Formats: sequence, structure tokens, C-alpha cells
Amino acid sequence: MSRVMSRVVVRALSRASLASVFAALPALAAPLSLEPPRDGDNAIIAPAAPPAPIAAPARVAARGNMGGGFIEYLFGGGNDAAPAPRYQAAVAPAAAPVAEEDARPPMDPKYLPQTVAYAGPEKPGTIIIDTPNRFLYLVEPGGVARRYGIGVGRPGFTWAGVREITAKREWPDWRPPPEMIARQPYLPTFMAGGPENPLGARAMYLGSTLYRIHGSNEPWTIGTAVSSGCIRMRNEDVIDLYGRVKVGTRVIVI
Repeated sequence: MSRVMSRVVVRALSRASLASVFAALPALAAPLSLEPPRDGDNAIIAPAAPPAPIAAPARVAARGNMGGGFIEYLFGGGNDAAPAPRYQAAVAPAAAPVAEEDARPPMDPKYLPQTVAYAGPEKPGTIIIDTPNRFLYLVEPGGVARRYGIGVGRPGFTWAGVREITAKREWPDWRPPPEMIARQPYLPTFMAGGPENPLGARAMYLGSTLYRIHGSNEPWTIGTAVSSGCIRMRNEDVIDLYGRVKVGTRVIVI
């Protein structure tokens, strides 16, 4: 073949190749669609490969959650793990068990110690026990008396009369009399003095009787009629009264 003929053939082939290339350009130049392929489409869109995680320096990684988002991605090693919650819901602590004493109704404030006017005939130093109203008065100079709330004998166990304090005891032992044990067989025959003792912190014995003015490990009973005839007080109140009276003090029970 002559050189002229060869050049013609080459040129023809080159033009055909370029035509096929340019015929494909409109498809490539079409706008990029952001819509996902429909079920009938044959196109397969391969997911983009995730970027390689960026290892955080040890001093930064130790800081934990840094606020999420882009900063967390950069310093937290990517999104592979769910981020730690920024706030935690408050969990209410378990309720502490309620002690039996705490579940009792509180003592009426009117039975707390206070100074009141007194215009009666008894001289200072006399104790007056007002059984119906649940008060004990210690007459003081100047026309006043110190008043305390008390617990008294339940129905059938109240009494009245005049006695003297014949003995005083701190944290007394308790020996229930036989008649009390006969009524309440579950009672101990002896209990050493202490916080659990029913006679409480102090006791003042009245004459030759079994009755006493004493403290109590049941302060919620002050202002009520619950005893077997004794006069009970709060421990802090009986300690106060104990320090103000002596053996021989006159006690009037009405």
C-alpha cells in the first residue's frame, strides 16, 4: 500500500475513535442525581469507604467524651462506638428503713417544759402532779412554776394523794412487782439500768409505794394514760427535774 493510502486509513480510524469518545461525553456531563436508585434500576452504587480512623494521642484519649460531633470524631477514634451519655439520669437512693420510734406520732409541743404563772398556796420546791391534764409542776419562787408534760396511769391505775420523795436513782434497775408480772407474764423479772430500761435515765421513789416519777424509753407516750400508776417523763425532762429536787420533796398528786 502506498504511503498516501496508509495516511488516509489512519486518519479514518482516528476520526471514528474520537467520534465514539465524544458520543459518550453527554452521559458523563449529565447532572449528578442525589436521589437513591429505584428498585428497577440496574445501577449499583458502591458505598464510599469510611476514612481510616485517626488515632488520638494518649493524653487526649484519656479525656473521654469531648462534646460529640466533629471534635469527638477527631479525638475519639471515629464513630464506631456509641458516645458516652453527656448526662446521667438521677437515680433516687433506696429509702432507709423507718425505725419504729420514728413511725410514732410526735409528742404534742404543749408538753415541752416551760415556765408558767402560779398563784396557788404551795411553797417553792413542791411538786404538783395534775393527772387529768398530764402535767407536772415544780413550784418556784416569784409566783411561777416549771411545767413538764407527763404520762400517767391508764384507766384503773390512777391514784391521788400526798407523798414525799424517799429515794433518787440514776439509771435505775427495774424489778417488776409480782402483780405486774401476773398481768403481763412476758415481762422480765429483772432489767439492769440503761437506755432500754422502761424507768429511763432517772427515778424518784414516792413514799413506801411502788410508784415513781421516772424517765421513759418511749417518749411518744408523754401526754397519754399508759402506765401502771407511775408518772413518766421524757429522759431529758426527768434529768432536769432530778437536779432541781431532793429527798424529802413534797409531791401532791391530784
